[in-house]
Amino acid sequence: MTDKIKKQKINKIYDFDYLPYKKELSDILNNIHLAEDLDSKMFDKIVSQKVKGFDGVFSKQQLLKAYKGLKKENYSELKADDTILEKIKMKPTRTQSGITPVTVLTKPFPCPGQCIFCPSDTKMPKSYLASEPGAQRAFRNEFDPYLQTYDRLRAFKNIGHNTEKIELIILGGTWSFYPENYQVWFIKRCFEAMNDFGNEIDNTKNIKYKGLDKEKQETFEKTGEIIKNTHGKIHYNELIIKINEEIAENQRNAEQSSWNELFEQHKLNINNKTKCVGLVVETRPDNISHKEIIRIRKLGATKIQMGWQSLNDEVLEKNHRGHDVKATIRAVEMTRSAGFKIHAHWMPNLYGSNVENDIEDYKKVFEDKNFRPDELKIYPCSLLDSAELFQYYKKGLWKPYVFEDLKKVLIFVLSNTPQYCRLTRVIRDIPSDDIVEGNKITNLREIIEKEVDELGYVRNDIRSREIKNKKITINDLILKIEEYETSNTNEKFLQFVTDKNEIAGFLRLSLPKEKKHEFISELDNCAMIREIHVYGVTVNVGKTKKGRVQHLGLGKKLIAEAEKITKKEGWNKLAVISAIGTRGYYKKLKYILEELYQIKKL
Repeated sequence: MTDKIKKQKINKIYDFDYLPYKKELSDILNNIHLAEDLDSKMFDKIVSQKVKGFDGVFSKQQLLKAYKGLKKENYSELKADDTILEKIKMKPTRTQSGITPVTVLTKPFPCPGQCIFCPSDTKMPKSYLASEPGAQRAFRNEFDPYLQTYDRLRAFKNIGHNTEKIELIILGGTWSFYPENYQVWFIKRCFEAMNDFGNEIDNTKNIKYKGLDKEKQETFEKTGEIIKNTHGKIHYNELIIKINEEIAENQRNAEQSSWNELFEQHKLNINNKTKCVGLVVETRPDNISHKEIIRIRKLGATKIQMGWQSLNDEVLEKNHRGHDVKATIRAVEMTRSAGFKIHAHWMPNLYGSNVENDIEDYKKVFEDKNFRPDELKIYPCSLLDSAELFQYYKKGLWKPYVFEDLKKVLIFVLSNTPQYCRLTRVIRDIPSDDIVEGNKITNLREIIEKEVDELGYVRNDIRSREIKNKKITINDLILKIEEYETSNTNEKFLQFVTDKNEIAGFLRLSLPKEKKHEFISELDNCAMIREIHVYGVTVNVGKTKKGRVQHLGLGKKLIAEAEKITKKEGWNKLAVISAIGTRGYYKKLKYILEELYQIKKL
């Protein structure tokens, strides 16, 4: 779908005037509200009635807009309440994990890596393609952080989703390699967008200097074709550095903010209606250091995505990764000790590997206590025409796995991931037109999951067990605790599950092996809550809804249990790596903000 068509459709939603059809719309909304076990056929039957003066039938977006408008004016004929929003919500799975994910991309920028498998699209930050959905949104908004964030929030709201609990995911190349001024400015502007959106203020039309103006976008597009046509012979960084040198000085000056300006936006977000309950950045293991960990934490981040790709030094070297496994081990240790959730990327089918080696490599991910990530993205290597790997392919040095080989690896992955890890993705969302050779099946995960189930294997990872939108009571749940050791901590994974092992909520409690922290003094003598997550459809902060998993008080119950375990294990302080938008929640539970963490004396 072209941007022009998208814009026309969006305008149709915004321009829709429900006032001439108030009576008919309220009747439709009331009937949807009263319908028991509403399925798509029944929904279509209710909305298919012809309305005089209206061409066609009302869309879900129009119904949502009408409901909000009729409710605001207290229209007497409207009997439906807010529970109707679930029935007419579009793409309900987007927020079934308990939060609303907002993904934004940084502008194109040089990357320290030279990886042969990585695409080089100069319209995008390194490793991303302009055809990917999130990348398209970023390009459309000229990589401006405020516009991207606000646009995504508005899109979620327009299709009926809750916009009170936001996980802000910042993607694009190597975050740690961007200048500090740009990092602070970028995140400050994302917070400004969330704060404005929560206060119903729209400043999207007042932005003078955007992340990448139209003229520079055209330059990036032309150079992107150069790389594509040479199949990676010309390196991405050479062209990006040259283009960035030409960017106007006033635009560079606009991409700067002070730390105090960011902290002010943090403070405003604590009590804002649209709260940031998680902040994610992505970087490379060799860019992690004590200083970098502290800076990322100051920005408000709670999770770090990190490209491991392989745990085999020979494979890393052959793919010009630029770091060894020791660097990954050290990065994981530092990141975990600071309380961050570790979201790793792992790539089967790299140059120099094979099916058997990949399976052995994946075993190491969880059998070796140096790793054991909290979340994983599995990205089977695909051949892209802008990647240097294309040259290896032409020489017959590498080829993608045939389907049966890829299936063998992924069956092993899905049936050998422990309960404490979430498999966020099993393939990357690359449009098939961009893939020269490799998997082009978009629902591959679904196919492999079905095969795993038919083979009688058990899928234990968190995503496979999420409760989603099921209504349950506290009596339906039991508390289970899984313990595992890492290189520098003893981890306790507390989870509320049903008798079918469906997960409703969990807490990651980390007990360091040393009382004195290696590089953050405020964490001396502290155990750490690294994550609390309650599943089910997103519900407003501080509100309750009957049967909703998010408001059975599971979070407080998990914290109380974590405090009990911490005391029993001989610790007198418990820290939490709280997101900016959850500081108020923890404050009520007597966790006091020091510098980077909220800490409670037990």
